[in-house]
Amino acid sequence: MAALYSDLKDKVVLVTGGGSGIGAAIVRGFAAQGCKVSFIDIAREPSEALVAELSAQGHVVRFHHTDLKDIGALRGAVAATAAELGPVNILINNAANDERHATAEVTPEYWDDRIAVNLKHQFFAAQAVLPEMQKAMAGVIINFGSISWMIGQGGMAAYTACKSAVLGLTRSLARDYGAYNIRVNAIAPGWILTERQITNWLTPEALKELELRQCLKRKLAPEDVAKFTVFLASEEAAACTNQHYVVDGGWI
Repeated sequence: MAALYSDLKDKVVLVTGGGSGIGAAIVRGFAAQGCKVSFIDIAREPSEALVAELSAQGHVVRFHHTDLKDIGALRGAVAATAAELGPVNILINNAANDERHATAEVTPEYWDDRIAVNLKHQFFAAQAVLPEMQKAMAGVIINFGSISWMIGQGGMAAYTACKSAVLGLTRSLARDYGAYNIRVNAIAPGWILTERQITNWLTPEALKELELRQCLKRKLAPEDVAKFTVFLASEEAAACTNQHYVVDGGWI
């Protein structure tokens, strides 16, 4: 049975990319804490299925069909969340896409698109929720990075550039807003075997590398990240801010 954090009950949580994979596990994790959860995703079908599943269990969950590259739409989803559930207490900047790309083939347009998908929305989602957090003198923002840049993974330079930048963004926001009791941290997942990862990348050779590199000799699931995310958002982690936490089974 997962731990329950009494301080999280009725908190308003906003998760980007919450319709599938790690994001869906995070939505389920906060819903199980009694939070009021809103999530943003571009994929309608799995998102609506998740809302139906959790609503049937008695949880308060809302879905906003939004392309996070559209900052106006992102701001609208934050405003809609506040109107429906109340001001956001906890922001989880999870959304990203690790699409592979050859450096020689990257155009300026593709580069800008990857920045928009993997980094830009994290800043503007934080910007949108911070004023109400300042008024409340409390708040939590958790930005998602990746171990890809730490292990020197190739084949997706724009993605790894974005994920390294998440750490700088996190530390700047933590410094600027710590006086308001707003905690800002980053989580860097390792190779988490979501359905997408299994479908696209899990070959026998890749599995051998996983078993060689990780200290823990098991596959990591989205729930492994979700449990830590919920803990980090709770008052059990009240003294933790300005940090970068790795959840990778000991790969690094």
